[in-house]
Amino acid sequence: MTTTSDGHSHRSPALAAATLAALGIVFGDIGTSPLYAFRACFSGSHGAPIHPENLIGAASLIVWSLILVVSLKYLFIILRLDNKGEGGILALSALIRACKRRAGMIEPKFVLLLGLAGAALIYADGMLTPAISVLSAVEGLSVSAPVVEHWIIPICVGILVALFSIQRHGTGKVGVIFGPIVMVWFGTLGALGIAKLIHNPEVLKAISPHAGFMFLIHEWEHAFPLLASVFLAVTGGEALYADLGHFGVKPIRMAWFTVVFPGLALNYLGQAALLIEDPSAIRAPFFLLAPEFLRFPLTILATLAAVIASQALISGAYSLTGQAVQLGVLPRVKIRYTSEHSAGQIYVPSVNHLLAVACILLVLAFKTSSALEAAYGIAIALTMTITSMLFYSAAISAWGWSKLKAGLLTAAFLTVDGAFLAANAHKIIEGGWLPLVVGGIIFALMITWMWGRERLYRRLTKDALPIDGLLTELKRGHIHRVSGTAVYMSGRGNTVPTALLHNLKHNQVLHERVVLLHVQTLDQPHANPCESIEHSDQGEGIHRVTLSFGFADTPDVPVALKAGLPEEIKFHPGKATYVLGRETYGVGRKASALEHLRLAVFAAMARNASPATAYFRLPPGRVVELGAQITL
Repeated sequence: MTTTSDGHSHRSPALAAATLAALGIVFGDIGTSPLYAFRACFSGSHGAPIHPENLIGAASLIVWSLILVVSLKYLFIILRLDNKGEGGILALSALIRACKRRAGMIEPKFVLLLGLAGAALIYADGMLTPAISVLSAVEGLSVSAPVVEHWIIPICVGILVALFSIQRHGTGKVGVIFGPIVMVWFGTLGALGIAKLIHNPEVLKAISPHAGFMFLIHEWEHAFPLLASVFLAVTGGEALYADLGHFGVKPIRMAWFTVVFPGLALNYLGQAALLIEDPSAIRAPFFLLAPEFLRFPLTILATLAAVIASQALISGAYSLTGQAVQLGVLPRVKIRYTSEHSAGQIYVPSVNHLLAVACILLVLAFKTSSALEAAYGIAIALTMTITSMLFYSAAISAWGWSKLKAGLLTAAFLTVDGAFLAANAHKIIEGGWLPLVVGGIIFALMITWMWGRERLYRRLTKDALPIDGLLTELKRGHIHRVSGTAVYMSGRGNTVPTALLHNLKHNQVLHERVVLLHVQTLDQPHANPCESIEHSDQGEGIHRVTLSFGFADTPDVPVALKAGLPEEIKFHPGKATYVLGRETYGVGRKASALEHLRLAVFAAMARNASPATAYFRLPPGRVVELGAQITL
């Protein structure tokens, strides 16, 4: 192979490998949309009449939605708004808050609320995507093997149980085969579409946006349901942004334009061509594209693609939870690291169990993918709209755009997003209320946790002893000192931790070296190694230390202290004593009824939070917990 430079010959294989990996992780969700999106445009009581002009128009709307929403909005513009390499709605809101405020920007507190709302809705989508993807794939058995049609629901449940059961083992090794399988999947999508287009080339008229525009005008009474169905074809767009940190912009763009978009567009055009020939194929247009002898293998391939799409959403929910915990909007949860080489490969048991139960209940309750379509889409439409709103502030703060320039592009985004959101609004009564309720509950829990933590901090600092008071007592020699180093978790103020005061009260001793440690999370994915630790010697063996982690970092406190503390402190992670507070909460009589409820929820979340020992990776045998009753 001829190379233009030394670097090019090395980068090309790396880019190709990253592009193949991106296929398996990033595009699984949007890649399974042909299973149900085109069918939805002409099915049910809201479906448009099936005739050639409408079929071509629907294909045109889908193709141009892929161009406008995915290619232009996300691939060319939104993906450029990375927070030091990380993407996603939480990373975007953190980027805006970290930038210097400029006129016209959304208030930081409102930016945070928008980011949390978008994250909560992604959780809701995370329970719907595996259910509808696996169910729509297995429904291919009704075409390829009608004799087992009555086993579709049990098979779906079995696949979902198996999928969630293997999560604890990690997906690193399995992920290696995701890319090739999805490559075969998109190649199959394109081949099936081309086979039908050869016989009906008139469908290529759908490449013109005029066909889609006229379709909406002629079928104006079906316009909203039609747009809601068309939106199902772009629901994986937000995942492109969320997975930015895993692969980078180039591999995602390369995979989209060379493999994904051609495969999707050809398949949607092929389904339109099939229905022009045989309108009765609307019951399963995707599977009926294939010759009869290929339908069963196609069902197996579709099921594999659906499992991969589900895996991407599940893994994304784990990553989102890790970021939310780091940012302090959710309580600590048990996180297992499933790879020795990649900190991003994590498993969150509580999230896995909740998603598994939710997906299985959805399959049992709705029974068909057509019924699930009524609930699917509204959450992602709202998330995409929130992303467009945040884009305005991000373009002003991160790129230095003028308000006019940012406003014009944001208005264009919101015009498209608003149309899809309004179209999906009619689904609320039919089932769309479910993801909205789930997202609302998660959002309320996030807000309650932040509110409770802030209230707790004010309560602890109100009567806290200033560190100068402790230093004065130590200088007087009234406190007995013992050898060794003790690390006390501390708040962000210049006061003595409650756990230290309780230790003095009950044990009446203090270690000769005391580290008052505050851990903070930055509005960026990774902390700068040069600025990850701040150390201040207060005298009398007391040291104030602040450790900074990014929201995508693993907060390994012993390793960070060992690397950052001066040698004269003689810090050894396995020999130090880590003293933690273990508070229980009560509610004061002056609290209102609403405050009583919120405080009760906060206390319940705090009781069920994962211990700090595991979260901060402290040596279990070196941790001492001191309890305290606190009235909020």
